[in-house]
Amino acid sequence: MATPSRIDAPDPGVSIPPFGHRFIRRIAAALHYRDFRVLWFGACTSSIGTWMQSLAENWLVLTLTSSAFFLGLDSFLQQLPIMLFTLIGGVVADRYESRRTLLASQCVQMFCAFTLAILVYTGVVRIWYILVLSFLTGFAQAFGGPAYQVLIPSIVGKDDVPNAIALNSIQFNIARVVGPLLAGATLAVFKRQGVSEPSAMAACFALNALSFLVVIMALSSLHVRHVTGARTESIFHEVQTGLSYVRREKTILALLILSGITTFLGFPLLTLLPIFARDIFGQGVEGYSTLMAFSGAGAIAGAVIVAWLGKFRHMGLVSLLLMTMFGVLIAVFAASRVLWLSYLLLFLTGVALMIVFSTLTSLVQLIAPNEMRGRVMSIYILAFRGGMPLGSLASGYLASEVSAPIALGISGVLLSLIGTGYLIKGHNIRHL
Repeated sequence: MATPSRIDAPDPGVSIPPFGHRFIRRIAAALHYRDFRVLWFGACTSSIGTWMQSLAENWLVLTLTSSAFFLGLDSFLQQLPIMLFTLIGGVVADRYESRRTLLASQCVQMFCAFTLAILVYTGVVRIWYILVLSFLTGFAQAFGGPAYQVLIPSIVGKDDVPNAIALNSIQFNIARVVGPLLAGATLAVFKRQGVSEPSAMAACFALNALSFLVVIMALSSLHVRHVTGARTESIFHEVQTGLSYVRREKTILALLILSGITTFLGFPLLTLLPIFARDIFGQGVEGYSTLMAFSGAGAIAGAVIVAWLGKFRHMGLVSLLLMTMFGVLIAVFAASRVLWLSYLLLFLTGVALMIVFSTLTSLVQLIAPNEMRGRVMSIYILAFRGGMPLGSLASGYLASEVSAPIALGISGVLLSLIGTGYLIKGHNIRHL
């Protein structure tokens, strides 16, 4: 997508209170742009609904099947379309208006959430219905993800791109805290009122569907304009062009590999969390939501740190150090049987994970040229999101064969060893 004819200037009407003036201005730099501010609040509302559904859906799958494998399979099928279609989504993001692509993506996801709510409320839901809807949701995200990554640099200045990415991580992880807590509270309130648990879960799915209306309205109100570039090549030729560019740019290629490895070995922490809540700590859905909230709170703290730092020296070195530490924390969490210690470890893993991914995303965004950004970011998303389903499926299968703590401990040890290897030999990353 070509750069719009103008970028909204910082809004002079936004007032900053005297206390903490410099701190707040530095952390909220990208929020001074009107379009980014509108999109940020809309996305935050929708993300809260999405995390409400995520918690309720995981618990629903566990209730229907009592299987770690099906937990992993559900996550795998939601991420599988991202592996299959994200590269095409990147070409679409470069060719067509990102806002329209995002609107279509949000509408499909809203339809899936409403459908799941109806199926659960009427009592006809089956595990296979959930898996199909997860696949359709992932299909929509395969096109929405690259479009969103292209849109961000077009509504903020280049110097504020790392801050915008960090702020986007903050809203996403605010939702990671608020969404599961709201879902847990919703399920608990309905239970006290004598409402069946499936009906309470249906309410979570319906609220998620309604939350998409907020981001749809935000997207419709953006001022950014799309300028169509001349496109004579086929979609598949442009996909090949993007892949060839990434192969030539060894630094970007290394960043993509790091992203995929971290999600493959790190994401099982969240996938297997319902098992830890129920079987290790003897908790119900409220306890599971609390575990999720601690992880999300850590991620918010990590995103605030990245927003404060902005673009800083040795971003690559920091990401490698924290990737290694992330693996160690996962392994310790897998061995922990003390609830308060596990809360602390989840918080720290959230901090480490968010700094790693915000830093890697910022580096790719800053290195990629404007005319290739959609395709480069689609390949990055493929690596980032592609590691999730494969890691979830592998960890879910391994946990069903041995145990969740052993499966997660293996992931943590492998991640820390790979991080150490890159620290020793990854000169092109260390020097970024």
